[in-house]
Amino acid sequence: MLRQMRWMTDREGRWELDLESPATMEGTARPVPGDPLPLGLSRGPRVTRTKQLDFFHRFMASPLVPTFSASRAGLSLHHAHLFHLAQNWSFTILEQLHVQKLVAAVKEKLSSRQEGVPWSNDLKRHLHDVMSLGVGTELLITPDTTLLLELYNIKKGGRGKAIIHHKFPQQNLTLAASWPGLFVDKQGVYWDVPLSLSADLASAGSSSGFSYHLLLQQNSGEPKCFGGGETNDVPLALLPGLCAKAAVSLKKSIDVWRKKEDKLKMVQPYDVFLSDPHVSFTGIVGAVASGSFGDCSKRISVPEETRKSNAFRVFRERNKFAAFADLFASVNFTAQHGNFQRLFLDLTRVSARLDISSGSLFLRGASHLAQDFFFSRRPDLETFCDVCPDVIVSLQQQIVGPFSFRVESSVAIDPRSQDHFVRVDDSVFAIDWALKVLGSAKATAWYSPKHQEAMVELRFFEA
Repeated sequence: MLRQMRWMTDREGRWELDLESPATMEGTARPVPGDPLPLGLSRGPRVTRTKQLDFFHRFMASPLVPTFSASRAGLSLHHAHLFHLAQNWSFTILEQLHVQKLVAAVKEKLSSRQEGVPWSNDLKRHLHDVMSLGVGTELLITPDTTLLLELYNIKKGGRGKAIIHHKFPQQNLTLAASWPGLFVDKQGVYWDVPLSLSADLASAGSSSGFSYHLLLQQNSGEPKCFGGGETNDVPLALLPGLCAKAAVSLKKSIDVWRKKEDKLKMVQPYDVFLSDPHVSFTGIVGAVASGSFGDCSKRISVPEETRKSNAFRVFRERNKFAAFADLFASVNFTAQHGNFQRLFLDLTRVSARLDISSGSLFLRGASHLAQDFFFSRRPDLETFCDVCPDVIVSLQQQIVGPFSFRVESSVAIDPRSQDHFVRVDDSVFAIDWALKVLGSAKATAWYSPKHQEAMVELRFFEA
């Protein structure tokens, strides 16, 4: 999705968030702890998939909402029946139709048709294969507390989750349990953990200033590759154990130029958050620390992990304990032309984000480069790589009316490669439909060529 890639760095510091994914009916997955997500997988606060489907059915004349995953079930169509049992209580029935399985079943029937056997009997036999069912219920316990229970793929092994959200005056608390929990690693491979429990406390989002995030994560059972057939090594961070993590960050936004004049009078922008031409910078600096108990602590001892970070780390194999601490930073540049009011070409938006995932490694590399420069020595390429940030670039262009095209790509800088000093590692393409009546909302249809995944989803209040 043009799903605001990898880590959420705009409101809550450097933190892994749930992502939209077409791999399962629930439409979400979590990142493997510590792994940056493949491009196009991460996003900010979300509306539940059930509510998204209901919105598409009611207000956008879309009774069937498609998703696509080449490595899973191919093309699928989704429908949700939402029932309001009380003012604060709703119940949902979810349906998923596997189009490719349906086509295969019909072809099989046509090629081996038996006289005298009704089609209805064969269709009943195939319904179990081509249809998946799910149910869910959401209860507003208090104005600030919500309970969500969902079950998916009933009669096919089943998946389920329970989530409690509570809003404090200055924090948001989320308690979650998933059986199994679905995770995705940096290669885009999905993993099932038999039981995953988490408690997440985050400061309320703000445009600038201090923020913090606390997390407790407990995984139980042996992880398995989702769908089977993969020979990848199991990510050590998903092994059974308890992980506690804390992050703090400081954010500052600066408008170099912003123009609020020359807007069309009495004409509402297609998106109020995209109505001011501007040039701006946003910077984030912060620190993250974690402690792990159990088999998951082995991640800290992996040589590859040690080489790519100069962070503080402690590993006690006998006690199955590990501790980790490091700094991080991010700089985001955004330039926009147009007010997104006119019918044609009234929005052009370009952004670039530079992420420093290990502040300690960056400082060490910068120090070595400064010494090499001072003593007129040729800098080491490995040292130069230490100070190269992760780069994400994005372009959004209005096509006509509320429709705009968007592309985001990750750019890798590798001075060790003579052929590809700069290369585009991953791209995601999307068409956004701004829902003008809601002020700032959009329906997004995105496609990732690298991972061969596509999805239609709703976004609210994203700039």
